[in-house]
Amino acid sequence: MNRISRLKSLMAARGIDALVTFKPEHSFYLSGFNPIIFSHPVIAILPAEGEPVILVHALRDDHGRSESWVKDIRLYGAWSTKVTMGPNWQDALRAILAEKGLDASVLGVEEDYLPVTRHRLLTELLPKAKLVDSSAVFDRARLVKDADEIANVRVAAALADIGMDAAQDALAQGGSEREIATSSMAAMNGHWALHLPDHEVADFGSLEGGAQNGLWTWALAGDRMFRNCDNPTQRKPQRGEAVAVFIWAIANGVHAENERTFAYGPLPDANRRAIDTILKIREDIAPAMRPGAPLAELFHITKRGLEDAGYAANIPGRIGHTIGLGAHEHTSLDGKTDVILEPGMLFTLEPNLRVPDRGVATQISDTILITETGHEFLTQSRGGYIEV
Repeated sequence: MNRISRLKSLMAARGIDALVTFKPEHSFYLSGFNPIIFSHPVIAILPAEGEPVILVHALRDDHGRSESWVKDIRLYGAWSTKVTMGPNWQDALRAILAEKGLDASVLGVEEDYLPVTRHRLLTELLPKAKLVDSSAVFDRARLVKDADEIANVRVAAALADIGMDAAQDALAQGGSEREIATSSMAAMNGHWALHLPDHEVADFGSLEGGAQNGLWTWALAGDRMFRNCDNPTQRKPQRGEAVAVFIWAIANGVHAENERTFAYGPLPDANRRAIDTILKIREDIAPAMRPGAPLAELFHITKRGLEDAGYAANIPGRIGHTIGLGAHEHTSLDGKTDVILEPGMLFTLEPNLRVPDRGVATQISDTILITETGHEFLTQSRGGYIEV
């Protein structure tokens, strides 16, 4: 797979002999297996030479073998008649690394994910190994999507579009924030249930819980838009208010994002002008979304456009982010990033405005794919100025 080749090239450049990952998104990235709930860790091992190994608790054995493309699946713990390598993952991991001659090598671990206690445990467990941070290795490899990831994000984007259409209808009927959100999620789930038999919509869990369904919508009306993210309430939008709808959808582990600002009836001039400014900036950005262009240039175009429109005091910290296994991956569309766009990259485009003293806020976002010749909007629900 291309992602395995990318990871191995990055490992070689950094002198890493094997990756050892506990992060749910990354064990999935290396195996295709998402157990959903992580009451016990799933550990993926990628040697610089050779194929990946997945270490799972015995109770996840049947699930893992039915979904993973990795052939070498090892078990730990106790579960019914399952034969395992022992009662805990620590001894099993050490045995696997010793078997492959990696117990005294340079091992990459994600220091931005591992708790201090687990990092300390690994240091004690593998005293002859050198642990180095592999967080940037995964971040860089994940920037470019493989063909299967692109196919799945198209499905996720289509689900998000369905959710956005339903949210608009619920708002037009005078629905509350909660009614807008639940109508949107019901529409996405209904389409998934009827038309996508081969797709999972589970998100990634943690050691304390799972995420069985990752089709999420929330809505914020009026001055609640300044919260940026909050649980929807029973508040009903008032005529003349802007209403933001935020949607994250997922298909087979890959996310898409769709966000729109709706005008619930005619908006005050200040709010309308802000939306028109953002729409114009998005048009100005479009030619720069192409292979070979600096990602930071998208931010600089936005900054110049906001300054020219009189919003110099309201420049956002970023105008989007990469997306894929995470709804918010680590690379930001800001003025500092050194990423150069290339085909297969996926990000959200969301230049926005927040002017609290004028009660002005906008939130418009699409999921964008960089192609061989330019870019493609994967989310395609109605854009522009939308008044309901």
